[in-house]
Amino acid sequence: MTFRRGQRVEIYRRSSDESWEPYMDEYIGARGVITDPDTSKNDPNDLIEVTLDEKGTHRFPQDCLRVVEG
Repeated sequence: MTFRRGQRVEIYRRSSDESWEPYMDEYIGARGVITDPDTSKNDPNDLIEVTLDEKGTHRFPQDCLRVVEG
């Protein structure tokens, strides 16, 4: 899936990517907006920058994200 800036997403599971850090577990279930999808590279292995509701901006692997409505 290709993510786009402005999409609402949820961190719905722990990633299998090696860039996943243990502290990221606290963000599972959080929702936010994609602020930098790295569209210039469009590499599915790149991290995506997400601004989480009331939790700041972080970079996450793509396999832990899913698009949500509203």
